[in-house]
Amino acid sequence: MLHHVEINVSDLERSREFWEWFLAKLGYAPYQDWDKGFSFKHGKTYLVFVQTEERFLELPYHRKATGLNHLAFRAESRDQIDEMARMLKQKGIPLLYEDRYPYAGGPEHYAVFFEDPDRIKVELAC
Repeated sequence: MLHHVEINVSDLERSREFWEWFLAKLGYAPYQDWDKGFSFKHGKTYLVFVQTEERFLELPYHRKATGLNHLAFRAESRDQIDEMARMLKQKGIPLLYEDRYPYAGGPEHYAVFFEDPDRIKVELAC
């Protein structure tokens, strides 16, 4: 079982605004909060978001480089994925692979894909 994932972000408040509503919709609850970070917990697993140190901000994140490619979350239903896709569009967050939604992951894989403010790819699938 995964204990936690820690993600460095370029703008803590912008990331909090993005992740707070999304994780709440999936049943995550605020867990920790301090001046350089915050976390959300679901069951025994939690996600931590930490402000990147100034000296490392010059190096942008890219999911095709070595490191994290994307985070995938399990949806309860296809309806939840469709609702999330609508909310993302209402918030002005572009969907990735929209022309192939909801089967961008293949004919048996119902999902919505999008990016967080630092361009980390996020997937909600069932």
